[in-house]
Amino acid sequence: MADTLANLADSFKNMGVSRAYGTPVNIGGEEIVPVALVSFGFGGGTESDQGASGGGGGGFVVPLGVYRTVNGRAAFRPNTIATLVCLIPLVTAAGAAIRKTLRAARK
Repeated sequence: MADTLANLADSFKNMGVSRAYGTPVNIGGEEIVPVALVSFGFGGGTESDQGASGGGGGGFVVPLGVYRTVNGRAAFRPNTIATLVCLIPLVTAAGAAIRKTLRAARK
């Protein structure tokens, strides 16, 4: 199990900022840097009675937008669709909280 954990740690050493900010690209004389929300996780376990073990992992990447150079200054341009998709859980939770608050106020 220790070897597996060490191998996973080696595989994920570079999974930080280098994955969230892409390699700068020059398009039409303008430099842009893609930005993404990156999340991943993994886990494992053993059952000592039967000597069984297992594990798994997964992740996701959401393109948030790009940084572009405008008049020598960096400006962020968001990906509107991804922003709206990321807001769905927040809007759902806020709606549920308001609904519960109104129900409690009526009683």
